[in-house]
Amino acid sequence: MTASATHKAIDAVFRIESAKIIASVARMVRDVGLAEELAQDALVAALETWPASGVPDNPGAWLMTTAKNRALDRLRQRKLHAEKEDELTREIEQLLADAMPRVDAALDDDIGDDLLRLVFTACHPVLSTEARVALTLRLLGGLTTDEIARAFLVPESTIAQRIVRAKRTLAEARVPFEVPRTAELAERLSSVLEVVYLVFNEGYSATSGEHWVRPTLCEDALRLGRILAQLTPREPEVHGLVALMEIQASRLAARIGPKGEPILLLDQNRARWDQLLIGRGLAALERAEAQGGALGPYALQAAIAACHARALAAADTDWSRIAALYDALAALTPSPVVELNRAVAVAMAFGPAAGLSIVDKLAGEPALKGYHLLPSVRADLLAKLGRDEEACAEFKRAADLTRNERERALLLGRAAACAKGTRQ
Repeated sequence: MTASATHKAIDAVFRIESAKIIASVARMVRDVGLAEELAQDALVAALETWPASGVPDNPGAWLMTTAKNRALDRLRQRKLHAEKEDELTREIEQLLADAMPRVDAALDDDIGDDLLRLVFTACHPVLSTEARVALTLRLLGGLTTDEIARAFLVPESTIAQRIVRAKRTLAEARVPFEVPRTAELAERLSSVLEVVYLVFNEGYSATSGEHWVRPTLCEDALRLGRILAQLTPREPEVHGLVALMEIQASRLAARIGPKGEPILLLDQNRARWDQLLIGRGLAALERAEAQGGALGPYALQAAIAACHARALAAADTDWSRIAALYDALAALTPSPVVELNRAVAVAMAFGPAAGLSIVDKLAGEPALKGYHLLPSVRADLLAKLGRDEEACAEFKRAADLTRNERERALLLGRAAACAKGTRQ
């Protein structure tokens, strides 16, 4: 294998394994910032070693072992530098005693609990909501600051500052690396759910790069969601989020064509939808509804997804029901993005002119500046109204704003079709 190919392999493995490594090391050192640093040390070691020795048979295990060895070295250094601090010394000795037997065994352990601890630690109340989400996306999802910034529609520098401050705050507050209990769990659950779903969305519709979907991120988010559902069986919004992710994940295979090109919802081959995941999603939605009371934001979105899942063909979709659910969602959690989604549902239920009226009111929303789906939706509605020249310009504007190469090609294709009068 050439050095270039080895480096690509290392990058790919680290992208997949980094969250697991950080989570396992954080349990040892009780510091998520230090855990990320040690994981990066393992990456550097791989870049130095693998081009000469070759990629190991189990590269993830190699990286995990290297990072944990670095962690043990750091713990020993702490102990040596803190001999006069008896309490800290006893703590380090206990950490060493606990960690040593795990170094080899942890390679085969189920690390779901460690990942969950990592999420709750990053979502600790000592951090702002924005910092909690940004830090967890960075540590758990392995997303770049640019990708996180696009998810939040804020400058990249803002996200970078949030992450640095968040790690420093957690270290200074000596936040325990653990899953909270009882009342504290309820207080922190909302931000955790937000994080998990944002990780899922980055996998479901990648903000940048050559691929339209990144299934491993969806799998990680689903796994965390299912663990949360087991831990909090009486929380309807946890079941609602799991339902939403299960149903959306059922479409992953149908979302891309043979060449990796995006396929939009109404054009998908529904025979390729995963019926097992749909069944699991509908069951989770039933569990959310069985808790009683009004549906929360995730359960409402799951109910919308369920409308699509139950339709055997696109023409069978109950758009009036979906529009009503979006009305409820907009009333519960008003936001420009929800309103944009509501416009699409209204257009499908009551005609493109009705949807366009809603979209045009969003043109001046600061939060949607640079958001490619605003001109994309507007272009689609203009095309349906026969306003091809305007639609073409809007599709081009959307293509300029997106960072995803597959999506850009799709939008430019639709712009060309409008220019030719052969709307897609």
